[in-house]
Amino acid sequence: MNTAIKRAERAGTDKFALRRRSLAEAALEAIAERGFARTGLREIAQHSELSHGSLHYYFTDKNDLIAEAVRISRGQPAERYAAIIETATTPDELAGRVADEMARSLKDDASLHRLWYDLRNQALFESGFGDTIEQIEQMLQEAIGEVLARYAELAGKPCRFDATLAYALTDGMLQNALIRHLRGDTEAVSRLRQECLALFAACV
Repeated sequence: MNTAIKRAERAGTDKFALRRRSLAEAALEAIAERGFARTGLREIAQHSELSHGSLHYYFTDKNDLIAEAVRISRGQPAERYAAIIETATTPDELAGRVADEMARSLKDDASLHRLWYDLRNQALFESGFGDTIEQIEQMLQEAIGEVLARYAELAGKPCRFDATLAYALTDGMLQNALIRHLRGDTEAVSRLRQECLALFAACV
């Protein structure tokens, strides 16, 4: 196969992947608003500017679309934490910026967090996107582990938590804060920030 044909095929593949991503991003709001159980491809099309036909062309079914959407939404926090790790120069700066990001995310992205926990529960019953949930959890676990490891490095002390425990503690804090926030607790965001700072302090 000559170079021109390979290049054309690669361009076609990249274009398809980019279109899948853009459709999944556009569908996220509709899925997050309605939840997994009440959302099918037809409902996503009805509650967005997407056509039912385009969704069927780019995604095999609802599970395929949701898997792509969740990869996008849950990948963003890991990227933000990685940027903080690269630029923070003191343990206090790193802890403060990560705590600020967690608080901001709870406030601004509550519907996406709610969708994540909804899908994680559904994965106990649905096999269609269970592998995706597992992969994303592994990615998030590694990201949280790297954050605390960098904090310990900057503090000049060993980290008391491994990545598994660090993720479990962080995930528990976030889920509990999300429940309080969705129930109207006006202190939930600020409390999450303080709990995050306390976790950093306890890890060394």
